[in-house]
Amino acid sequence: MSVLVKICGLTDSVDVSAVINAGADAIGFVFAESVRQVSVERALEISRHVPKHMRRVAVMLHPAQEEWQLVAKGFSPDVLQTDAADFDYLEVADNIERWPVYRESQDMDVERMPDTFVYEGTRSGQGKTVDWQAASLLAATKKMILGGGLAPHNVAAAIRQVCPFGVDVSSAVEASPGRKDAEKIAAFVAAAKSVEFQ
Repeated sequence: MSVLVKICGLTDSVDVSAVINAGADAIGFVFAESVRQVSVERALEISRHVPKHMRRVAVMLHPAQEEWQLVAKGFSPDVLQTDAADFDYLEVADNIERWPVYRESQDMDVERMPDTFVYEGTRSGQGKTVDWQAASLLAATKKMILGGGLAPHNVAAAIRQVCPFGVDVSSAVEASPGRKDAEKIAAFVAAAKSVEFQ
């Protein structure tokens, strides 16, 4: 099988089309404060042609309950991705997948972690690689979506070493902060999908 590939931080319809054409499995829209932040209205507009089989991921960071509900009701994402602790207070409907983010710097009780989660560095969108050896130990027990410093040139090696359920990229497939590069997106997806494992 091949890994799930998520391209994150989309801000315009041209870039969304590039992600669809490249064959990614999930597409992330950032509602947290960021150069890649979009409004609910903007996310709806640019994701209109996303096919049903692609997960539309709402990416947030410590949102207030009211803020999340505006996204949930206005955008109707397939997935909510936010820090693991945020799920302690957020009300998330059963039909929305939860992808809690665990960070390299924090203590983790593996037995209490959910089946699917995102693993990345201390801060999102910084392009810094996590310790792949440590990540591989977590990936052996759960469905880990690996983020942090992945790029077209190293994602295949990361997949071979870590054996994650999925991979997540944002800054490494950009032409400039917040604007994606179609060739880099295609190269990343192709490199990730080229690795087959059990």
